[in-house]
Amino acid sequence: MKRISESTVGRLSLYLRILKEYAGGATISSEELAGAAGTSAAQVRKDLSLFGTFGKRGLGYSVPELTGELRGILGLGQEWRVALVGAGRIGQALFGYQDFRTQGFYIQAVFDSDASKVGERWNGTVVRADEELERVLATEAIDIVIVAVPAPAAQSVVDRVVAAGVRAILNFAPTRIEVPAGVALKNVNMAVELEGLSYALANERANDRRGRAG
Repeated sequence: MKRISESTVGRLSLYLRILKEYAGGATISSEELAGAAGTSAAQVRKDLSLFGTFGKRGLGYSVPELTGELRGILGLGQEWRVALVGAGRIGQALFGYQDFRTQGFYIQAVFDSDASKVGERWNGTVVRADEELERVLATEAIDIVIVAVPAPAAQSVVDRVVAAGVRAILNFAPTRIEVPAGVALKNVNMAVELEGLSYALANERANDRRGRAG
């Protein structure tokens, strides 16, 4: 299987979201797709060419057909069984995110080490005790685990998840996580993203001040 960069996969995911919201008709050109994605038409064509030949010269891409192809490439043509570790505020927000189900991601189990949270019902899903983690991951054939626990506990949780046989992890804990080869790990660090925005705003204001001073 060919190795595709994370940046390419990220753009494919963005293209899919653009197509879902596209109201311009039955077809879309590489220029239109690129404009909405903030990239170039050449980049769009290069990304898609990695997976086959799509669209027709002068006519563009069929929106329904390209949508279906991208869903297949991204593995969204099947249902994925997901477990959520951490029933705090981030965990609750993630559980309530409706787009997960529409994209084929079904949260089957929720875990927490806080006894006061264990037994809570979230739309029919019962928050389970942390001690049940390994057993449930195996018996319910969980494909993906979302980790939304405090940073000090994250590596230990990930180690247990990996030992239980799960090979795909989405980590929301703001800490560096180590996983062995063969395990796919994605980190979402909201503090880092906010710091990036802070940097952009600070520099914009600094440039404004320099412009007024000049």
